[in-house]
Amino acid sequence: MPKKNVTQLPEDYPVCIHSDCTQASTCLHRIAYATLKERHDTLTLINPERCTTGSACSYYRDSTPVRYACGFTGFQKQMYPEQYKMFTLMLQSHFGRNPYFDRRNGTVRMPPSEQEVVMNVLKQVGVTTELEFDSYENSVNWCD
Repeated sequence: MPKKNVTQLPEDYPVCIHSDCTQASTCLHRIAYATLKERHDTLTLINPERCTTGSACSYYRDSTPVRYACGFTGFQKQMYPEQYKMFTLMLQSHFGRNPYFDRRNGTVRMPPSEQEVVMNVLKQVGVTTELEFDSYENSVNWCD
C-alpha cells in the first residue's frame, strides 16, 4: 500500500494518554490526543501498558517539522544523458515507475530518507556537483 502525504493531523491518528511522560510536550501522539478528544467520541488509543513514560518509549514521534523535498526536474539539465538515463532507471527500480514520476514532478513530497536515496543514486551514476531539489517545505512528519 502506498504511503500518503499527510500534512495535517489524521483523524484516526493513534493517541497517547500519558500526561506524565517526560516527552509529552513534543510527542505527536500526546499532542494529537489534546486535539482529537475535542473532535471525536471515540479515539484510536495506543495501549497504555505498552508505551513508557520516558525517553525509551518506542511509540515516541517527534513533533519537530521535517524538511521535505518536492521534485527534481532540474537534475536532468545538470547531468550527462547517460548519467540521467542510469539515474532514472535506478530510481524507477527503487520506487517503481509511477511513484518515481510522482517524486520527480513533485506530486509526492520526499522525506529525508527518500532524499538520501536520490542523492546516493546521483553519486552512483557519477554526479560530483551538489544538486538541489526543485523546492522544499517544512511539515510535521505524521506518518513517514
